[in-house]
Amino acid sequence: MKLINWWPPMLGTGISLKKVSDDGRRYEVEMKMRWYNRNLVGIHYGGSLYSMCDPWYMFILINQLGSDYVVMDKGASIRYKKPGKGTLRCVFQVSKEEVQHMKEELDDVGKKDYTFLCEVKNNEGEIITEVEKVVYVRKKNFVFDEPKRSK
Repeated sequence: MKLINWWPPMLGTGISLKKVSDDGRRYEVEMKMRWYNRNLVGIHYGGSLYSMCDPWYMFILINQLGSDYVVMDKGASIRYKKPGKGTLRCVFQVSKEEVQHMKEELDDVGKKDYTFLCEVKNNEGEIITEVEKVVYVRKKNFVFDEPKRSK
């Protein structure tokens, strides 16, 4: 999984996957301040802050739910709380209980959007940015309603 650090969107923004838990439910990511990821006023570029939060919940759910489910990023919103300087970190985690609850819910309803909150923090532990990620999940065998045809 650490090969993702060489993927151009990560490499080009200075984002680095630092650790993945053995069970694949927790990812730790960091981004150091570099000349190529700061904006005109000398703080982390907003696009890099979003990129730091982009794929991780989707990766966790793909890994945890297995091949009977379709998992895709659906949307996001970002709130800047403080100027981002220095090294920033974010932890992405989904508990075993949350995954089990999702499976039970999806067995019942077939598809659902799940929302996760990402908190990007500085070295002092202050929240710099909050990103709300929406991830779409459905069972592969989910049957969509057939469209009604007018006569």
